[in-house]
Amino acid sequence: MNSNLLVNGILVLAAMTCTVVGNLLLKTGVQHRGVSEMWPLNLLNLQTLLGALSFCLAMIFYMMVLKRMALNLAQSIFALQFVLVIIAANVILNEPIGLQRWVGIGLIAAGLFVISLTPSTSLQ
Repeated sequence: MNSNLLVNGILVLAAMTCTVVGNLLLKTGVQHRGVSEMWPLNLLNLQTLLGALSFCLAMIFYMMVLKRMALNLAQSIFALQFVLVIIAANVILNEPIGLQRWVGIGLIAAGLFVISLTPSTSLQ
């Protein structure tokens, strides 16, 4: 296996994982009391701060991805994170996924499959 492909895959996986975790932490965090009753401090607690940190880590990994591949390819791949967040919300938060969302998930998956058939546009 090409080492650049492996590194790119690890960076993409790290960024997406941080994004999914960040979303889950923010969602669960805003359901709890913040450090104050005054806005925006009523949104701040350990979970929301960890969620924000997770998004910061995701941004760093994403910047590393952008250094290694074309933006149009990176954004196409990162469409998968929308699917991952929806599935994680279903599995972890018990949020329902309706038929229309499953159709959307299928369309995203089909689009990612088509993109995977295109020649590589990696920068390195």
